[in-house]
Amino acid sequence: MSQKSTPERMRGVFSQTKTAKIGTGTTARKTEVVSYFLVEEREDGVMLVQALTASDVPFGPTTEITREELLQGYLPEPQKTLALSRATLTPQEMELQKAVARGDKFRKRGESFTAEYEYNKALAMDERNVRANFGIGLCYISRGEGDKAKEVFERVVKIDAAFEDEHKHLFNEFGISLRKAGMHAEAMDYYRRALDLSPQDENLHYNMARAAYDKGDSGTALVYLKSCLALSPKHEEATQFVDFLKRKKVASA
Repeated sequence: MSQKSTPERMRGVFSQTKTAKIGTGTTARKTEVVSYFLVEEREDGVMLVQALTASDVPFGPTTEITREELLQGYLPEPQKTLALSRATLTPQEMELQKAVARGDKFRKRGESFTAEYEYNKALAMDERNVRANFGIGLCYISRGEGDKAKEVFERVVKIDAAFEDEHKHLFNEFGISLRKAGMHAEAMDYYRRALDLSPQDENLHYNMARAAYDKGDSGTALVYLKSCLALSPKHEEATQFVDFLKRKKVASA
């Protein structure tokens, strides 16, 4: 099992909702006021909280709280976090994101060579960019260029971030494409790497079973189907797959 990289410290926008009283006497009424804060995690785990203006500019003093206090009293605001991160990108980071976005657009339109050109521009700036690696790998697989796809596969499996929820859609698409392209050993290594990082993900166990079966290893497929069902007894696809193996009289099914 490969070693996990040190997790990145938390940084993002969080909100806090409080009830405020407006007016006096018979005209008094209560209303909810939402305030936004920039939160950054210090190396020692302390959360630094600073208020944001209406234009999302940090202002005022910084308060120190614990992670538990943050999770109990504040709500994450992913859209504002994304907007803030984009606003603080360097020119090169902005150009990298644009190249990847163009690559994604051309790939979805079936223009794989143009997409490859854009992904290569992104990889020239950051060879470990997850979306660019996945994208160019999918281009190679779609064109049947197995040797090039293997090179990308070997790069991707070394990047921990490739298996995070943020990239789940591309992660799944890449794994399925490997399997359908007949790259069964690569698909199994790919899912094995993912399982090192997320051993409790029942869908990874199921995907490993599919890859093993397509490789012609029904016994291993059954092992992973059983581990999938141990994690999620109502997993419909895994249940149907086990029934299929029983009909084929696979040992222990």
